[in-house]
Amino acid sequence: MRARYGVPLTLTAVGAAGLAYAAGFEVRSFRLRRVTVPVLPRGMRPLRVLQVSDIHMVSGQRKKQRWLQSLAGLRPDFVINTGDNLSDPEGVPETLDALGPLMEFPGAYVFGSNDYYGPKLRNPARYLFERVQGRHGLNGNAPVVGAVHNPWEELRDAFDAAGWVGLSNCRGRLKLEGIEIALTGLDDPHIKRDRYAEVAGGPESGADLSLAVVHAPYLRSLDAFVADGYPLILAGHTHGGQLCIPFYGALVTNCDLDPDRVKGLSTHTAGGRTSFLHVSAGCGTNRYTPVRFACPPEATLLTLTARP
Repeated sequence: MRARYGVPLTLTAVGAAGLAYAAGFEVRSFRLRRVTVPVLPRGMRPLRVLQVSDIHMVSGQRKKQRWLQSLAGLRPDFVINTGDNLSDPEGVPETLDALGPLMEFPGAYVFGSNDYYGPKLRNPARYLFERVQGRHGLNGNAPVVGAVHNPWEELRDAFDAAGWVGLSNCRGRLKLEGIEIALTGLDDPHIKRDRYAEVAGGPESGADLSLAVVHAPYLRSLDAFVADGYPLILAGHTHGGQLCIPFYGALVTNCDLDPDRVKGLSTHTAGGRTSFLHVSAGCGTNRYTPVRFACPPEATLLTLTARP
């Protein structure tokens, strides 16, 4: 009897314990990642950039709100929000409350698919199937039917009113005590809203630094930014794989980026050039899969320093 039922019961217990950990602890175990990126001209003082991404706010997530508010204590030079702020059509007020202290700093933003559309319940195994088949989002899959529309315009209006620069297929600039940062952004490639032709041409002259921003790090967007000469690209979307295998890493990225670069700082090469790429694992999850394993929720403080 023990030999017959002992192993299945043990596996069931281990699985239940892992699920309890992923849903009850790690998904609320917020972390700050610190990264140094040498991209500034020589002689320029370091810049501290706070990147927040994939908040996926759901009403009632008080701990997440308090943690996001506390990040203002870092006193960054500016903030970059790489999208997917919502996972609940009713979550706009709480999102703005959480980001309120950060909106006192200069900042810029792009939107992701979950800012525009509410999430749907889906089998998590589909992400594995889509990776194998090379289909992600609307890039190869059938268009979404009957999607819930989120009130993204309210987010946009509040960000704009705070002075944050919208970068969805747009260019913009931030001025920081004598330093001028030129920013170029794309709308979300995951749902084919990116229009690189509208912002092509590379870094602007006269700026002290040029950065590229996009929600989902699809290769077509990364290739275009790098070939145009941007030294650093900031992105989110991947959730760092969300459910990872310890000592191995992520299985999926939910785009065509390889799993080895699913989060953190790496490089990307295209057109004979190489740029830094930073992908945030984000601090939230889809409301229907509120779990993380071996991939804690995060924000990132990037310290930009002079090139060698």
